Amino acid sequence: MKVFSGFASEKAPTIRLPESVVTELVPIVDDLDELKVTLHILYRLQQARGPVRYVSQRDLLADPVLLRGLDSPAAVRRAVDRAVERGTFLQAEVDRDGHPDVVYLANSPHGRAALEALRRGEPLPTAPPQPRPNIFDLYEENIGPLTPLIAEELKEAEKTYPAQWIEDAFREAVALNRRSWKYIRAILERWHAEGRTDEARRRGPEDRRRYIEGEHVRH
Repeated sequence: MKVFSGFASEKAPTIRLPESVVTELVPIVDDLDELKVTLHILYRLQQARGPVRYVSQRDLLADPVLLRGLDSPAAVRRAVDRAVERGTFLQAEVDRDGHPDVVYLANSPHGRAALEALRRGEPLPTAPPQPRPNIFDLYEENIGPLTPLIAEELKEAEKTYPAQWIEDAFREAVALNRRSWKYIRAILERWHAEGRTDEARRRGPEDRRRYIEGEHVRH
């Protein structure tokens, strides 16, 4: 049995669910894959932005988090079909970026109104770009609660390094399971001293670790 390591902190990001999800929907869902997909889509809908909140089939079938819990994209598709048949979600065929796709909406008054608009031929609204996470969000989401000392260091780093470097350094540390500010700071210092290249990203995990650490990262 795989075990859960526990919730990261009280400041971890949260989502809100309608009470009926727990009191009415969960008791009647009799398929584990359907339940996993249902909760995942509800999560994605909470994260969506724009006048119409939806999740596309294309994105679902390629979602690494969802695929960790199901066997394959085909299993995801079957589970979503069950959720649509149950009435949890609505679906519509649309054109996205010049390619056909299917989108899923919550079976709510707003979702039903959006579905009718799509069926009338109205185009799918484009969601506004997501705001770039700041360094404090990245720290709390990937490492843990902030302390006053760390917060001061993060402020200085945000002034010193490009935002994209900071995001990429967090990403590299998480990929290598080195979730500490000391490690991320060392990556940034190395890139600043030696220049940023794509060489590390072309290597395997172990080679990437050695390349990033070099002689500048200490454990």
